[in-house]
Amino acid sequence: MSIRVRMTVLAATGVLVAGCTSTEGGAPGATSAPPSAGDVKPSVTATATTPAAALPPLPGPLTGQRPAWKRCPAPEGGQGPGARWRCATVTVPVDYAKPEGATLPVALIRKEATDERGRIGSLLFNFGGPGASGVVMLPQLEEEYRKLGERYDLVGFDPRGVGRSAGVVCRSDAEQAAAEATVDATPDSAAEEAAFLKDGADFGAGCARRSGALLAHTTTSATARDLDLVRQVLGDAKLHYFGVSYGTQLGGTYAHLFPSHVGRLVLDAVVDPTADTVGHARHQTIGFQRALDSYLKSTGQDRKAGTERISRLLRKLDRQPLAVGERRLTESLALTGIAVTLYGQANWPLLTDALAEAEQGRGGALLQLADYYNDRDEQGRYSTQSHSQRAISCADSSARPTAAQARALVPEFRELSPVFGAFLAWDTAGWCADWPVRGERATPEASAPGAAPVLVVGTTGDPATPYEGAEKMAKELGEGVGVLVTNKGEGHGAYGTSRCVTRTVDAYLLDGKVPAYGTTC
Repeated sequence: MSIRVRMTVLAATGVLVAGCTSTEGGAPGATSAPPSAGDVKPSVTATATTPAAALPPLPGPLTGQRPAWKRCPAPEGGQGPGARWRCATVTVPVDYAKPEGATLPVALIRKEATDERGRIGSLLFNFGGPGASGVVMLPQLEEEYRKLGERYDLVGFDPRGVGRSAGVVCRSDAEQAAAEATVDATPDSAAEEAAFLKDGADFGAGCARRSGALLAHTTTSATARDLDLVRQVLGDAKLHYFGVSYGTQLGGTYAHLFPSHVGRLVLDAVVDPTADTVGHARHQTIGFQRALDSYLKSTGQDRKAGTERISRLLRKLDRQPLAVGERRLTESLALTGIAVTLYGQANWPLLTDALAEAEQGRGGALLQLADYYNDRDEQGRYSTQSHSQRAISCADSSARPTAAQARALVPEFRELSPVFGAFLAWDTAGWCADWPVRGERATPEASAPGAAPVLVVGTTGDPATPYEGAEKMAKELGEGVGVLVTNKGEGHGAYGTSRCVTRTVDAYLLDGKVPAYGTTC
């Protein structure tokens, strides 16, 4: 599992709960036999970059929908959200160029505003990934958004291809576990390289067998169009929106496609809209090493010596993984476990303990951290978030770096980060290799001339979406639209962890107070 731009409960709350279960709202994994394979021709959604005015109008049965809000079903083996939450679905076209054609359901969850007189409207959330289930995550974060919930209906949704919205499924739990146990994400030999590339191709082939008809239509631009239809169905004249991590890419895309429909938009932990696949990997290499440096400094360790200590452990695991019961802690899983703790400063003590245990020959703590990030529960079941994540990412990006190109990046990336460099360099080739559909474009589009001011929040120590991305997003949105707010701190996302940022965002969303560009917390 690569270090992708994603938002987990760990990142959102800054604390890891031992033995946590999957956070995905969809199927826990494809355990039944896959449907028969069909030919999936490479294609691009025809509406990808088409201006809204040039598309066919949506038919009345879609725009005239009225959601049937009902008590939310409890997930398998778990409890449903509180009594005030209600669930519904909105029907959207699979292809906006053919709105009279096939449709799919978009799952929603809502908690109505507690202050009816002061109600502003609906506030939609996307917690990143891509692939995070808003239907599952929003109720879990209910207390964090309590103040906003006084005057907004809090609305979460599963984007198309995620969870209960025709969630993409690509492989079974057994296949996922086998890949994690055997595939080296930093190949050192021709055999390891071949296995790494084959795994990426097999993953894509599994997506094509199980979800092929949808794969060309899981783009962020299609989801942005879904957002606008949901806005209409909910009865809001403008879209009020809170996007975190990948959710900032979705928010920027919406602002570009529908600038006149922009209400109050907050983008926190911002994806750089000017970066392509290699650019994102380079940014994350710098960002995760920067966060690792801050962690080492906080523990009194020298940056160079501490980095070498961790690199030495990883090299040892590469040669000889640690047995953890019937499983093994590999170099790749250890890297994932290390990375997830860097999403929030409150998690750093977990990293200290996990590294110390691994150096003593016990890999259970790092493996548990990796399982958390990979959405694997104690029964060995995985969520399908990583499936949706890859489907959306590869539908969005037209880049398909080759193994030779990835190999050529390794020296540069290792120089940037001895710990994460090779991992992220190889990831550029493994992520969308041999993907069954073409991607939409090299980089997303976020220019939104004429839109209302959009709050763009960047954290200086963010590992997954480094601060520079917020600067780029504010600039891309345009003068008078993108309003940059800088959070001097650590971690992925600032709202709820920085009091200053939280106050600034609340004043904007609740009272319409737009801070000065460059406000620093």
